[in-house]
Amino acid sequence: MDARSDIIVVDLGFGDAGKGATVDWLCSPQADIDVAAVVRFNGGAQAAHNVVNGERHHTFSQFGSGTLNGVPTFLSQFMLVEPISLAREARALEAVGVQDPFDLLTIDGRALLTTPIHVAANRAREDARGDNRHGSCGKGIGETAAYALERPDAPTVGDCQRPDVLARKLENMAAYYGPLITDSRHGFPEIVDMVDMYAECAAVVDIAGPGALESIGARGRLVFEGAQGVLLDEWRGFHPHTTWSTVEPSNARAMVSEIGRESYVLGVTRTYTTRHGAGPLPTEDSALGAVLPEPHNGVGEYQGSFRVGHLDTLLLRYAIEVCGGVDGLALTHLDALERATTAGTPIQGVDRYDGCAGIPVGEWKDLEHQAALTEALWAMSAVRRDVPAEAEPFIDYLSSEAGVPVVLTSDGPDRADRRLRAGMPA
Repeated sequence: MDARSDIIVVDLGFGDAGKGATVDWLCSPQADIDVAAVVRFNGGAQAAHNVVNGERHHTFSQFGSGTLNGVPTFLSQFMLVEPISLAREARALEAVGVQDPFDLLTIDGRALLTTPIHVAANRAREDARGDNRHGSCGKGIGETAAYALERPDAPTVGDCQRPDVLARKLENMAAYYGPLITDSRHGFPEIVDMVDMYAECAAVVDIAGPGALESIGARGRLVFEGAQGVLLDEWRGFHPHTTWSTVEPSNARAMVSEIGRESYVLGVTRTYTTRHGAGPLPTEDSALGAVLPEPHNGVGEYQGSFRVGHLDTLLLRYAIEVCGGVDGLALTHLDALERATTAGTPIQGVDRYDGCAGIPVGEWKDLEHQAALTEALWAMSAVRRDVPAEAEPFIDYLSSEAGVPVVLTSDGPDRADRRLRAGMPA
């Protein structure tokens, strides 16, 4: 693999596999791969990528997870940018020792803007679903994407530099969502106040044009950081329990290709399966969840509970297939093998689902097929099998099941807990 190959980090589950910690390590002196910037290629303010380095801990939302290493962030045109949350995150980064975080940030002006109007509409709509919630984070992500599909005048980050244009777009949006929000318990600030806040953001953030990525990449390698997990992808996830975002790496691959470079896709997966919120999880086991607590993943008002299941290689192979393949695996939570075994609830694998040996991949953007998969998964129970309880045999087992080499492992949350194996691009 050429030394100029850019690395695309993608979560092969339902999220929470360890993307942020993986990106942090790739950007660290230990990796020593000359990273010029972290490029966020999907999602928005709902991301929660936990990075631990000694006593420093930060949950990354919109800044790239290389920030603690001083590596700049580029928010691409495929990001949904929420400036109010961005400002809060910048203050949190300052509190853990990052000087002038906004100096490390560049945003593509074409990126869609997530506003308090989107957030209010999102929460009102999810409240109205009652017991049939989709598992939203309640941060306006779906509404941002859906509104942009409906309306050509959806606000963008570039509009923060054009107060009159932004005000008109926000007024149109407020009118559009009025019937939904008025009868709810949610609201949003005055439009003039929002315009002022966004103007302040534009004054401190570098808002760039379409050619910015090539200029940034000229300084070194790019690490593309995905958000959420491939099993939540808007077109490949299990509809309707998905995110309004393309999680699989096609957009990242396209950006790399456009600047004339090659890419290496690094898929991140745990030693077991997790899911935050509603949707099918065939290997779910509350007993396993009880012995593998999550210090950084709790219950969200809209997102719901954090759920735990056994290793699901059928879902893993499906995720790899809809990614168009991956080049290597980063395997996290190896320490969970011993903890679960010691507690008397060892992690197991999956042979099949009630006679089904795999998950069929449909045509791209066929939501009827994805909804049918969702119904099928709800009805299926996993036929489990024993898997190796020790790290090295488990790594060999997973690599064989996935058909992809494991090139990076971790047995704890800290940066120091990561171990490089053969196969990563130099």
